[in-house]
Amino acid sequence: MTRLSPSGAALGVPCIHYRGRLLIALLAGAALPLAFAPVGFWPLSLLSPALLLLLLQGCAPRRAFVLGWVFGLGQFGVGVSWLYESFTLFGGAVAPLATLITFIFAALVAIYLGLTAWLAQWVSGGNSAAGGNLGGRQIAAFTGSWVFFEWLRGWVFSGFPWLDLGIAQTASPLGGFLPIVGEYGVSFIVVVLAGLLAWFVPRLGLAPKLSPKMTYEPALWLLGSLVFFLGLGSLLGRVAWTHPTANPLSVGIAQANVPQMQKFDPAFLNKTLQTYVALTEQMGPVSLVIWPETAIPDVFSDLDWFQKILDDRAKTHHQDFLVGAFTQDAQGRYYNTLIGVPDAVGLHRKVHLVPFSEYMPLRPIIDLFAGMIDIPMSDLSPGAPNQPLPQVQGIKVGASICYEADFARDIRMSLPDAGFLVNVSNDSWFGDSFAPHQNLQMAQVRAQEFGRPMARATNTGISAFIDAQGRIVQKLGVNEQGVLVGTIQPYQGSTPFYWLQSWPIIFLSLLALAGVAGFRLKARKLAI
Repeated sequence: MTRLSPSGAALGVPCIHYRGRLLIALLAGAALPLAFAPVGFWPLSLLSPALLLLLLQGCAPRRAFVLGWVFGLGQFGVGVSWLYESFTLFGGAVAPLATLITFIFAALVAIYLGLTAWLAQWVSGGNSAAGGNLGGRQIAAFTGSWVFFEWLRGWVFSGFPWLDLGIAQTASPLGGFLPIVGEYGVSFIVVVLAGLLAWFVPRLGLAPKLSPKMTYEPALWLLGSLVFFLGLGSLLGRVAWTHPTANPLSVGIAQANVPQMQKFDPAFLNKTLQTYVALTEQMGPVSLVIWPETAIPDVFSDLDWFQKILDDRAKTHHQDFLVGAFTQDAQGRYYNTLIGVPDAVGLHRKVHLVPFSEYMPLRPIIDLFAGMIDIPMSDLSPGAPNQPLPQVQGIKVGASICYEADFARDIRMSLPDAGFLVNVSNDSWFGDSFAPHQNLQMAQVRAQEFGRPMARATNTGISAFIDAQGRIVQKLGVNEQGVLVGTIQPYQGSTPFYWLQSWPIIFLSLLALAGVAGFRLKARKLAI
């Protein structure tokens, strides 16, 4: 059994068997999703990474990889457990098969955390640096590695930016940094604070045994950093980076709460359409009506009679519609689309498709179980990245469908022209799980990053109005039927993050890794 080095124990880190550290890493990772919605206990976003960093002390890079992977398995095993509901409730998969596929997915995504721990230890020298003691080099390497792989996870295989630490800060003072440095910049700050916490905690029980400098220096760094970043974040959260323009629009959002088991059943199509029409009648004289993703679970052009109903209503009531439906092009490809009525409003075809519900990222594995899993409309085509923006009452709209609101780079493409954002989603795929709350929180981050209000319409919740500071103004919860009626104030201007994007933070992360590696190499040459 491997134990921490004696020097590590001297700093108050318990001598824990390697298997014990694996268990603690699993539990720490499993606790991290509680920092996100719906629980929203954001301090866990500092505590869990801090605990992982402590567990890495004295570990060689190879064992650090395993520790990080186990941490990631806990993080995504809990945080993305909603995939199980997608397969069992709506995919028709038997429970053992759904469990296996969910585990495989979590295990694959957890590799990013394994690589995070491995790179941090390899660059900093692992257990050889400072005798395994935690210090500035380890914190810098851990921060740079964490943010780099978090960013990489948002790009590889179309990206999976779930449970990024910056997303958890919507209710934290650190959220004030989102319009400046974006989610990865906020993640950088969070990991730095977690590193300082990990540096400080082992000294608590050994103050009499340590020199005053070793006792108070970590405490001063931690306290000073917390006061600085939390205080500055609170002040930045009050800054208006963008400003109102034009007149507010009255907007109505319909949440029909159509059960997913009925949604794609042709026998229920007319009832579904009637429900949405009835909800629209309840809104009164609004300028814009929004129906959620695939509110019309059919190809829109195949429903000529219903198109006429919407066109007539739009003309009679002077309303514009943005309606979720499917479209088909001349080549026979199907698209998940937000369609404008009348035609002059325009449309938006979904670019980023949702894994396991619109396309199968593990298609070779899924094909092995052909006939055992049946998810409707799971082979859609992506829309073009640069599409003309829909336009409502003379105001351009930054439209996104479900998964697209998880990516800052996708929302940015509609700016600065868009006066406000509209996101439609069908989170009923994931039942009453973490997913609807996590999706809403990511939408809040997008609104705050770019200083634009957002109207978000979903089939079964959570629908919401979000202001330009990322705050929820109104919402309808999961499994509720009803309407939201409110006003959207169009904005113009750009936040610093719009111009900077994430590249400075990624460069800073790589610079931190390079700096630690260079310092270690220089120290090795001097030793020789």
